[in-house]
Amino acid sequence: MAEYTLAVSEAEIARYRLMAQTALADEGAQLALAGVVAGATVADVGCGPAAMSVELARMVGPDGCVVAVERAEEARAAARQVIAESGVANVDLREGTATETGIEPGSVDVVMMRHVLAHNGGEEQLIVDHLASLVRPGGAVYLVDVDLTGMRMLDSDPELSDLVQRYADFHGSRGNDPMVGLRLGQLLAEAGLVVESFTGSYAIIEMPPGIRPPLWAARDVMLAQGAVTEADVSRWGAAFDRLDGQPVRPTIFAPSFLGIGRKP
Repeated sequence: MAEYTLAVSEAEIARYRLMAQTALADEGAQLALAGVVAGATVADVGCGPAAMSVELARMVGPDGCVVAVERAEEARAAARQVIAESGVANVDLREGTATETGIEPGSVDVVMMRHVLAHNGGEEQLIVDHLASLVRPGGAVYLVDVDLTGMRMLDSDPELSDLVQRYADFHGSRGNDPMVGLRLGQLLAEAGLVVESFTGSYAIIEMPPGIRPPLWAARDVMLAQGAVTEADVSRWGAAFDRLDGQPVRPTIFAPSFLGIGRKP
């Protein structure tokens, strides 16, 4: 399985928290439709620093639980910190991959995966098939992913103009599908699920000072694999630093797609 490309830092944890809050504001109806309700058992596969896992735990309450699965130890360490700081007691953090979660088949009400498929080119259907096996009859698989090629930044720095395309090209070179969000409905249907909802929208996020988009978090891996140069990283870093000092904040426009598949 492809190596996860985003380094976990304090700024990245802050970005995940911002994304989780945005999801709660934007996805209330879809979360309820999927079955993220009081008393539910929810799996959050590829949870990263567990910012969304914590919010799910609050939604299902003390009678429910969240099984948070993450492959990378660096991300699990961050997740332990985030969970401890949140005060929730109903998150079970586990080591596992997108195709080998270690969760008993047919044991959860909802399994969620957010922004993971775009990092695992060629294995998307295998992953969704595994997720489908984890839910009980009547349960749901909840997928969120992107179209990287449609991402835009308003009020950005001119030196960042090539960053989005370089990031999308990097994913393509690894065999990933930067437009996998467009295929969520198809992936759910191929897994034998009934597609109850497949929607798309632009996530519009004003970036606070110090928070960087996921493109920046991938810089070390991109550099190690020769996709960018030290000069590129230095140029982009200086541009982000300049943006931090500007009164007008840059706004990220990210095409986001959400699919819900119900197990018959």
